[in-house]
Amino acid sequence: MNISSRAVIFTILILFASPSPARAQGDKQDYARAAALRGLASGKVHKSSLEPHWFADSSRFWYRNDLPAGAREFLVVNPEKATKNPAFDPAKLAKALAKTAAKDVDPNHLPFDRIEITQAGLIRFEALNKPWNYEKDADLVTPGEPLEKTSEPQRRPPEAPAQPSAPRQEQSPDGLWSAFIKDHNLHLRQKQSGKEYPLSREGTESDAYESAAYWSPDSKKLVALRTARGDDRKVTVIESSPKNQTQPKLHAHEYLKPGDRVPITRPHLFDVESHKEIPIPGALFDNPWSIDEYRWAVDSTRFSFLYNQRGHQVLRLISIDSATGAPKTIIDEQSPTFIDYSTKTFLHHLQTTHEILWASERDGYNHLYLYNAVTGELKNRITQGDWLVREVERVDEDARQIWFQALAIRPGQDPYYIHHARINFDGAGLIILTEGDGDHRVQYSPDHKYLVDTYSRVDMPPIHELRSAKDGSLILELERADDSALRAASLPYPERFTAKGRDGQTDILGVVYRPTHFDPAKQYPVIEAIYAGPQSAFVPKSFSAFHRPQALAELGFIVVEIDGMGTNWRSKAFHNVAWKNLKDAGFPDRILWIKAAAHKYPSMDLTRIGIYGGSAGGQNALGALLFHPDFYKAAAADCGCHDNRMDKIWWNEAWMGWPIGPEYAESSNVVNAHKLRGKLLLTVGELDRNVDPASTMQVVNALIKAKKDFDLVVFPGADHGAGSSPYGDRRRNDFFVKHLLNVTPPDRNAESADAPSLSQGYQP
Repeated sequence: MNISSRAVIFTILILFASPSPARAQGDKQDYARAAALRGLASGKVHKSSLEPHWFADSSRFWYRNDLPAGAREFLVVNPEKATKNPAFDPAKLAKALAKTAAKDVDPNHLPFDRIEITQAGLIRFEALNKPWNYEKDADLVTPGEPLEKTSEPQRRPPEAPAQPSAPRQEQSPDGLWSAFIKDHNLHLRQKQSGKEYPLSREGTESDAYESAAYWSPDSKKLVALRTARGDDRKVTVIESSPKNQTQPKLHAHEYLKPGDRVPITRPHLFDVESHKEIPIPGALFDNPWSIDEYRWAVDSTRFSFLYNQRGHQVLRLISIDSATGAPKTIIDEQSPTFIDYSTKTFLHHLQTTHEILWASERDGYNHLYLYNAVTGELKNRITQGDWLVREVERVDEDARQIWFQALAIRPGQDPYYIHHARINFDGAGLIILTEGDGDHRVQYSPDHKYLVDTYSRVDMPPIHELRSAKDGSLILELERADDSALRAASLPYPERFTAKGRDGQTDILGVVYRPTHFDPAKQYPVIEAIYAGPQSAFVPKSFSAFHRPQALAELGFIVVEIDGMGTNWRSKAFHNVAWKNLKDAGFPDRILWIKAAAHKYPSMDLTRIGIYGGSAGGQNALGALLFHPDFYKAAAADCGCHDNRMDKIWWNEAWMGWPIGPEYAESSNVVNAHKLRGKLLLTVGELDRNVDPASTMQVVNALIKAKKDFDLVVFPGADHGAGSSPYGDRRRNDFFVKHLLNVTPPDRNAESADAPSLSQGYQP
């Protein structure tokens, strides 16, 4: 170890020693410790991941453990015998390799990280820039062949068939015809004679037919798509400081916003023999946001498509009679609020049995249903209960089974923890394949008989188990992650905390981060890291050696993260709170949660509460000061979509609805900017392509007109999320140190140019 390395380690040891009680929070030592936290946590947890490599016959698998000081071990598991053993004796292999290669080999640090084990027990590996074979019985290493490329681990049940929509193609299935576009219209060409026939004549540049078509299996019909253009809105931004020239650059990109006219694609049905269109009455799908999932029945009597009505309150599976063009509703899903089409839609056609698998929140939770694909009759519901299907992983049509991820299916556990399960099409035979109290990720054996389950919590390192995929029973605990080095570094884990929400009944879940020098006898300002976007839930559930809020806490704060009502992956009623009401952001639940936590932990000072977030979280952070200024005192809002009329069309219409109503203005931080109380930091990248940066500047304009004080940082050349860059982090940290700790942050301008800085410079 050289002198400089020793100096760095010595500095870190001093920084994480118990500070003097008289030292003020937010001083240079806190900044230096905060900057060092991620590095200090790195490499301190071992056996945190486990990747099984199955033998060709799926009878056994091997995996590698990464151990302290760079050591490795390789183990072989026999599921049938419920055993695990070393794949080889590392001392013997090292000795044999050293003898053959004529080089020293450390048995504790073997120079390879991957092996192959043949059915005959031969161990193959690559080391010292060469491939080798190792015969254990003979204790012999000989030159070998290069290993095959490693395949991705099987995260889903194997042989899970993808089910894409019917392919669009030029040539008919019988090979006699080809469809093509000419002058914006659909034409047919007879392959044998070369004769061409126009099928449509009404196509124009602004309402044109698209290339290729969906052919019926019998080649007698085809469906072509004609798309009317929408609005041509572009967002234009100025790059003030381009790298390759002195003068600014102008950039523009397509960007539809709520209320804009969207492109509308409609299907058109044509008869090949007559070369004529069979009209399809459009009353059932007259106002589309999208029409997709086109699919022909195997007997060519009908084709179907999924219609998502603009406003996202109607999701309809429609079947078209191929002889008459008559439409028929097979499934009609409607909601008085919104249908979460982006995360909960599931449609699976069972062609041979003329059935459909469908997901719906109609009973208040996302569940699966089985329909007759011809009549639209509901045959039976498949899943039910006060829990929800998060994702379908595999449909086994032969066994008539569904493999899926579930939430809240294990009573007494965090309802956001992912568990894995299987159920029959008729709703019988529900098997929960995972059990432990934590968030689960599984890897399946190629033959579908076994699964390796890895689960963890924010306060518990991963546990790896081998389980039966037949009934979920535990076969063998494989490993428990070793976090002893992390605990020895005195890094506190986030604490899980639960309190009741605004209705007095619903559990609201979150986590608490404390500094390494936490003293329960002291008072700490509280800062909430917020993202209340309805598309998901955001409080971390699985283990990580380091969470970003820990660095902010290290400056002398208690930082919290909470999933309030209006976010996803709970009941439909929980989610509906966001409907046309993004300004709510779950604040009534968040405030109650923080008060309940402070009641349990008096070290939380509720007179000094800050909040920060980016994107939708930026909108939320500023909204805290506009709509709840009696509780929140300081906010840092990065790249916020501060007015939902200014942001991208799909995300905002999904939750705020269409057509544009007064709710958009009611939730607008621009419209409500005059209500600002407390301290505010706004940050934005001038080239943000995700959220129009003018959204932030319109807030700035409104605040100036209202004669309000605030801080603003614009990042030249930066895209979305620039406020989370090193410089953005430092400015946000300084902001909270100044306004919540009442401490003057270090003066970076007083530092010499070549002096070591407490923070990295900003890099766009």
